[in-house]
Amino acid sequence: MDSSISDIIKSTASHAKLFVDESAKVVITDINAEKGEQYAKELGDNALFVKQDVSNEDDWKKVVDTTVDKFGQLDILVNNAGITMAKSLFDFSVNDYEKIFKINQLSVFLGTKYAAAVMKDQKHGSIVNISSLNGLVAGAIGYTDTKFAVRGFTKAAAIELSRYGIRVNSIHPGVISTPMIRQGETADKVEQYAKMIPIQRIAEPEEVSKMVLFVASDDASYSTGSEFVIDGGISAQ
Repeated sequence: MDSSISDIIKSTASHAKLFVDESAKVVITDINAEKGEQYAKELGDNALFVKQDVSNEDDWKKVVDTTVDKFGQLDILVNNAGITMAKSLFDFSVNDYEKIFKINQLSVFLGTKYAAAVMKDQKHGSIVNISSLNGLVAGAIGYTDTKFAVRGFTKAAAIELSRYGIRVNSIHPGVISTPMIRQGETADKVEQYAKMIPIQRIAEPEEVSKMVLFVASDDASYSTGSEFVIDGGISAQ
């Protein structure tokens, strides 16, 4: 089963709202145009929605060009798309694996490539790649693999792009409260799991957004190629 599109939208919406609240001009993208356009409208004139398949190279060109045309520059990129599938290794098809790879990993490569081309000319920029706790420790097949890859790509890109004044960092969230994990039997399992987290609760999307804002901002100006973990202490055990 794929992760719910509503989960992706909820986390993206949380990040976007916080950035707009901080007076940033924000371009939101997703494949769900109806909800994306509705949310951008709620955020006001400093938000714009562009429909995008993050695994499509032409869509990335369109998003970057639209951003520069609309707002004049591109200072920050947050690569936030991600899916998982609850399947064993033996049940995975090649198509399943390619789908996860394209959304979780290829999208980060494409986004970084096209955003960095603009940032390079500006001589500054900040790229934040949302990996996962499972980019540090094992989890589901497909998801873990690609989230580890995002972590490695972040470090390689940080070294290459540092000469242009571009910082690249990764964020590694643990269990986050989204519609998907609050439904049915999953909700009960999550509540039980939360008791084993040192902080003894799961995180709200807004808590991750505050980390994203910090890492993207000049307050983190000496951090690049770094991993920022927000997991309630899970990985410290």
